[in-house]
Amino acid sequence: MRFESITIFVTGGAGFIGSAVIRHLLADTGARIVNIDKLTYAANLDSLPGASGHPRYVFAQQCIGDAAGLRTLFEQYQPDAVMNLAAESHVDRSSDGPAEFIQTNVVGTFTLLQEALRHWQGSTPARRARFRFLHVSTDEVFGSLGPNGLFGEDTAYAPNSPYSASKASSDHLVRAWRQTYGLPTIVTNCSNNYGPCQFPEKLIPHMIIRGLAGEPLPVYGDGAHIRDWLYVTDHAEALTLTLEHGRVGETYNIGARCERSNLDVVERICDLLDEISPGAAKRRGLIGFVADRPGHDLRYAMDPGKIERELGWRPREDFESGLAKTVRWFCDNRTWWQNILDRGYRSARIGLG
Repeated sequence: MRFESITIFVTGGAGFIGSAVIRHLLADTGARIVNIDKLTYAANLDSLPGASGHPRYVFAQQCIGDAAGLRTLFEQYQPDAVMNLAAESHVDRSSDGPAEFIQTNVVGTFTLLQEALRHWQGSTPARRARFRFLHVSTDEVFGSLGPNGLFGEDTAYAPNSPYSASKASSDHLVRAWRQTYGLPTIVTNCSNNYGPCQFPEKLIPHMIIRGLAGEPLPVYGDGAHIRDWLYVTDHAEALTLTLEHGRVGETYNIGARCERSNLDVVERICDLLDEISPGAAKRRGLIGFVADRPGHDLRYAMDPGKIERELGWRPREDFESGLAKTVRWFCDNRTWWQNILDRGYRSARIGLG
C-alpha cells in the first residue's frame, strides 16, 4: 500500500484543502498522519469525520510559527515528510489585516523550514534520502493574466494582494532552503479550489448558503473575472502523487482546465439550487453587482501539462460534475455550515481597503 509505515506531517490539516488531504491519506494509503493546526477561525475538525480515534491519526494543536512546539513534534514523531498547507488564504481579509498573513504565511513557513531542516540534518542517511517537504501554494503568486495564455512553472511572480505576496514570499523561502541547505523540497501552485467543507467566506459556499436562505447574491464588479476551478479531492490526489513521485527541487502547477467567469459560476449555482432545493422564485433574480475588490486580478489559468506528463495526474471531476457534487453536499450537510454561523461567523463585506 502507498506510504505504508510512513509518517506525514500535514500542517493546516483542519482547513479546507488540508482536511481533504488527510481524508484521502487515511482512506487510500497506509500513512500515519500528524495533523498540525493552530485552529484559527477557518479551521474545522468537523471536516475530518472518523479521524479522531483512527489508529493512524494524531491531532496536535500547534502554530507553525512556534519553533519550540514544532521541534517537540518533530522529535516525538520523526516524520518522513511534511505537507505544508497551513496558511491564511482569504484575499479580502489580507487587504484589511495583512499582518496575520505575513506572520503565518512568511514567518510561519520560515519557522517550519528551520525545524524541518534541523530534523532532516539529524536523520540517518536512509531517512534523509526519503524525506520530502512539500509546500502547497497558489496561482495568485503569478498575478493577473490577460484574455489569453496560461501560467506555467516558469512564469514570473507578480503578486497583487497582500495574500498573494505572502504566498510568493513563502515559495521563495522554500526554494532557497533547497538551494542553500539541500533540504529536499517540492512546491505546488494550484488554481481555485472548491468542494465539500469549504469555509463560507469563499465564493462558491458563500453563494450556496446565501442562495439557500433567499438572500442577495453579491457579485464583485461585472462578474467577468475568470478563475480556473479545481475540485478539492482531485487536488488532494495530485498532492499525494507529487509527494510520492515528484522530483525534488521542482515546481508543479495543478489545475483542471476549468475556466469560468465568476458570474457564470454564480448563475450555475443558482440553477443547481433551483433543481435541488426549489424556492418560491428563481435564484438568478437574487444576483446583484457590488463594488469590485481592490486590485482584483482579471484572470487566472494554469497549464498543468507538467504534472500530467511526469506524474500521470488527471482530475476526475470536470466543473459541471464537481459543482453539482458541491452544491448537493452543502444542501445535505447544513449542520456543518450552520455550526460555523452559530459560532459567530458573519458574511459582512470586507476587503475594501
